[in-house]
Amino acid sequence: MIMVLVLLASGFTQTGQASGQKSESLGELKGSYDFNSSEEITVMVQLDEPSITEAKHKGVAQSEANLKKSREQLKSDIAALIPDSEVEREYDHLFSGIALTLSEKEVLQLTELDGVQAVYPSVTYQATEFSPEEISNEEFSPEMMDSAPFIGADEAWESLGITGEGVTVAIIDTGVDYTHPDLAHAFGDYKGYDFVDNNDDPQEGEGQYHGTHVAGTVAANGNIKGVAPDASLLGYRVLGPQGGTTADVVAGIELAVKDGADVMNLSLGNTVNDPDWATSIALDWAMAEGVVAVTSNGNSGPDNWTVGSPGTSREAISVGATQLPYNLYEADLFTSDGVEYPTAKVMGFDEDEELLALDGETYEFVDAGLGRVGDFDGVNVEGKIALIKRGEIAFVDKAENAAAAGAVGAVIYNNTEGEMPFVIPGMAVPTLKLDDVDGQKMVEELETGNNEVTFDIQFDREVGETVADFSSRGPAYATWMIKPDVSAPGVDIVSTFPGESYASLQGTSMSAPHVAGAAALLLEKNPNWGTDKVKAALMNTAESIYDENGNVYPFNTQGAGSIRVVEALTAETLVSPGSYSFGVFDKEKGRQTERQHFEVMNLSDERKRYSIDVDIYDGDNHIRVNTSNNLNVKAGGSQKVNMNVQVNAGALEPGYYEGMITLSRGNEVIEVPTILFVMDPDYPHLSYGGITSVTEDGNIEFYMNLNRDVDYAEMYIFTAGFAPVAYVDTFGPLSQGDHDLTLDASGVYNNLDAGDYALVAFIGKGDAEEGFVIGNFTKE
Repeated sequence: MIMVLVLLASGFTQTGQASGQKSESLGELKGSYDFNSSEEITVMVQLDEPSITEAKHKGVAQSEANLKKSREQLKSDIAALIPDSEVEREYDHLFSGIALTLSEKEVLQLTELDGVQAVYPSVTYQATEFSPEEISNEEFSPEMMDSAPFIGADEAWESLGITGEGVTVAIIDTGVDYTHPDLAHAFGDYKGYDFVDNNDDPQEGEGQYHGTHVAGTVAANGNIKGVAPDASLLGYRVLGPQGGTTADVVAGIELAVKDGADVMNLSLGNTVNDPDWATSIALDWAMAEGVVAVTSNGNSGPDNWTVGSPGTSREAISVGATQLPYNLYEADLFTSDGVEYPTAKVMGFDEDEELLALDGETYEFVDAGLGRVGDFDGVNVEGKIALIKRGEIAFVDKAENAAAAGAVGAVIYNNTEGEMPFVIPGMAVPTLKLDDVDGQKMVEELETGNNEVTFDIQFDREVGETVADFSSRGPAYATWMIKPDVSAPGVDIVSTFPGESYASLQGTSMSAPHVAGAAALLLEKNPNWGTDKVKAALMNTAESIYDENGNVYPFNTQGAGSIRVVEALTAETLVSPGSYSFGVFDKEKGRQTERQHFEVMNLSDERKRYSIDVDIYDGDNHIRVNTSNNLNVKAGGSQKVNMNVQVNAGALEPGYYEGMITLSRGNEVIEVPTILFVMDPDYPHLSYGGITSVTEDGNIEFYMNLNRDVDYAEMYIFTAGFAPVAYVDTFGPLSQGDHDLTLDASGVYNNLDAGDYALVAFIGKGDAEEGFVIGNFTKE
């Protein structure tokens, strides 16, 4: 075990980490810690003793009594070593260990104790959704709920008679308003548990709504029908107003399994792209125990590698978000004297009619700053257009604040070079977007008194189902698995809301319960199916998704595609796994060979002969997959198919290569997405970062989440247009994980002119260096 503790010349303390290294005498330390800090934190301590479920599936003897004895010994050793520590929770079913609160500087001592396998941070999990648009009971109409019919749930109810009856779905979330008229039918006397307030009432917390919305998408049966309207529900409140902890999320997963749930939905996550995290481990064993675990993939897209735990789980079904078909419009706008803005495009809107109402009309426009609530104080935008700069808060929140202030529309311009994403639909007011140049031009027009803007809005074409820009992308680090596994609708999803109301929300939080409901339908029809068959059925029958220009999305964006319920219910052949990663090939000379296999399951009552084809895109002759050309599988039987994968990595460009395994029998075609990596995967050094504060004397507090250990992070100040201003300081080496840092930039800051600037980090590991914008700030 190597512990890194770096004291920087500037006097700041760097956090230390011992990730991925383990000796015979020391436990593995996961995460990042400041060993000089006296702050109290909670960690997950994993025992060497396997959990009840792990032992069962590995054929090892284990008992609750033995685990309790091991935990008691560990607790005694910890109390002697760290007397001020406190045990928060204990686990034995899926995760073997305890949740422990102690001083951060004492964490390293835990790895020295006998019986400790690993220590994980108890990180914060957040609900993966954006702000809701509440719809009262009076305003609601059933036509608003169109996502369940889109994936074919209504046809399953009406033509196949399958509604989820007899299947129990656990909602592991912010609690559930089980008194809602559309949800009351799904709850019995026992409703679940509240791990936030530690009682047996999982009612949604005050001011919270997320779990109720998720539950409605799964099993509402009233004004709204969820995907599985006759399924039963259990609620587990693990997220409070400030989010939740690993300790509570793992406890919720364990209790849901013990309570007999058939399916569990976790519309929550963090930004840690790591499959070996306590929550992901718990979900893997829940799947092994026969409980279908469904989780959201995250809202950190559209870049690769943005999937976060627990979406990184090896076994659970992680879900990306799609947008239902919509109309695309072209837009032009003009200010006084016919000044044009050639980069103008429609960014988003709620209803087509509201957008078209702007066509041919002239409105006064007003500068609304960054579109924060306070930016509208003393600014009259009633019946006007709000001109808003990108930054600090989400686009949808800017539009919502403009709508609340009375604006009839908004124009958002970029704060950096390039084009901003689309958010169609989902904006509270019709919103157009401009690049940074046109945006500044419009600001200047306003400053000269030209304060009127005229719109020209024209219908362009209908766009089919597309992947939402915010949906996180894979692959998963270390396993190199394609993530998400599947996708489902997640934009403008109308569902139940506390207080007999309804709301429209968007996020991968809204996608996951569509899949959880679909899993419930599959289990009603096939009560003896294992989780592998449920997952395979959803993936094998998913429909490929294309972007607005007709290009198929990469697998790391859409997974196997968008789920289709009826096709999954009527599948006669399953292939498991439903997507495949061949891993990393890094042999510099000659061919590297790896052996792989997949399983084909014939669900029909007749013998089937399949043709097999494996096509790796762009691999030329340097990637070869040798396997059977055809396969016979008896009725109701299954058979494994072996593959030899040969890669001449030295003859290929580094990167990842997608491909497809195709099984066909007449009109029956099953496609299994594949991926393989050549040389070091292009896993970015930085997951995310941001500026916390900038003081008047030039101290910049900022944070970074690193995907890997790095040698250094050189910090620079650039102009908002990305012209370099000055080098400030270097931090490093830095470990994987979260870092809260302070940069003394006073020598540079005091000489800056008033204006907008960017904090930029050049982060290096070995010979590779990457540049990242950590955040933007303004000097008054």
